[in-house]
Amino acid sequence: MKIKELAQLSDEIKALKLAGKKIVHCHGVFDLLHIGHIRYLRQAGTFGDVLVVTVTPDQFVDKGPHRPAFDEKLRAEGIASLGCVDFVAINKWATAEETLRVLKPDFYVKGAEFKDMASDMTGKIGREVEVARTIGAQIVFADDIIFSSSNLINRYMSSFPKETQEYLEIFRERYQPDKIFTIMDSMASIKVLVIGDTILDEYQYCSALGISSKDPTLALQYHSKDLFAGGVLAVANHLAGFVDIVQLTTLLGESERHEEFIRIQLEDNVNPFFFTHKGAPTTLKKRFVDGYSFNKMLEVYVMDDSGLPEDEDAQICNWLADQLPNYDLVIAADFGHGAISDRMVKTLEAHAPFLAVNTQANAGNRGFHTINRYQRADFVCLALHELNLAYRSKAVNERVLVEKAAKRLGCQKFVVTLGRRGCLVYQPGSIVTVPAFAQDVVDRVGAGDTFFSIASLAAYIGVDSEIIGFLGNVVGAEAVRVIGNQKSIQKLAIKKHITSLLK
Repeated sequence: MKIKELAQLSDEIKALKLAGKKIVHCHGVFDLLHIGHIRYLRQAGTFGDVLVVTVTPDQFVDKGPHRPAFDEKLRAEGIASLGCVDFVAINKWATAEETLRVLKPDFYVKGAEFKDMASDMTGKIGREVEVARTIGAQIVFADDIIFSSSNLINRYMSSFPKETQEYLEIFRERYQPDKIFTIMDSMASIKVLVIGDTILDEYQYCSALGISSKDPTLALQYHSKDLFAGGVLAVANHLAGFVDIVQLTTLLGESERHEEFIRIQLEDNVNPFFFTHKGAPTTLKKRFVDGYSFNKMLEVYVMDDSGLPEDEDAQICNWLADQLPNYDLVIAADFGHGAISDRMVKTLEAHAPFLAVNTQANAGNRGFHTINRYQRADFVCLALHELNLAYRSKAVNERVLVEKAAKRLGCQKFVVTLGRRGCLVYQPGSIVTVPAFAQDVVDRVGAGDTFFSIASLAAYIGVDSEIIGFLGNVVGAEAVRVIGNQKSIQKLAIKKHITSLLK
């Protein structure tokens, strides 16, 4: 039996080394076994007497949201079927660092594509090489033709609809991943201030028991709960993965303030400035969720959206007027719960060098809160239903509405997100559409905020409309893979996602 547990493989290797055998070790994902892999493994086997291969476990495959295409057991079985391979094991860790320490091979062989370690975004290869040197293993790079599993999967096994595949084929011809990565890296130096409503999202996981025998009430059995930092807190955390420092300005309640929790949840490079709504709680949205399907059954809002007294509002506006000119980009994440007053809107319009705005429609403000409260913005990002709400129209084509809204606001770029249809991006003289890339949808809460956050940075830089839509849809696809605002978007994960799409 070629396939072994890692501990068994370690014992086998010890015995083989005592018998004078030279051990060669290869490690990888091997998601789609192809001729490049076969030649690499055959060549690796010539360096010693016994070839052992370890396979990255499913949970650590980081080649994009739709990978691995084959699970770890199938990938291990595929490798074991090759005559040049003596033993196979599924790894326990994300990299081969600890595996090398356990197996202690004589040779560690990597593919030719890893010779340039500077091109490894993760730094994993460099760390593995250092460990190999520490244990006395010789590092060897194979030298043969290179194929990409990602490229083959994208071209022949894509799970995207035909229209999305065709779009990506055209996009690959115009934009290389390195060009997009350069754009992303250039965001780091942008000075950003984000202002908006703090929202704490509480998820109460339950199962339905049925209808109460006495009243027409749905009865639920409680299982567990999570509390996430949402609203402008999530926006700030997403931005923190791309820029050096984020200045956060937001409103917290005096009672049920949750400040300690909020500070713990913020990324280290988010600098918060909290002002206080006296006598009010910090906005908390309780969602009662089916623990199996994650379908939401009920929402309860704990909030006071009356806003600050006039004198305190004026003080904050004076502070903003002094601070705003010090920033390149000002982002208004306006959820309509009282953190951004009408006076603040005017202050933002008057003093923000580049103003990006999202006005979110939700159950707590529906019908009373639209983009029409703003008279000027440089970039706007709305969901289609929010644009329809602003113009009280569902019948008019979105292209007509977005052009009308953008001209009124003087927007350089205006994005309308279309859910499963992707998004459209308007700039004077053109409109481009970009399809959605989401496949594993766990929860849509926060996806729009993620899109808005990173698209705002791209819009400030002045990149092509298509890049704005592409980046926004990629980060949105990452966001819907987790429950609520469980984790913020990280640049490295987005780069890997883009690589998986464009190879």
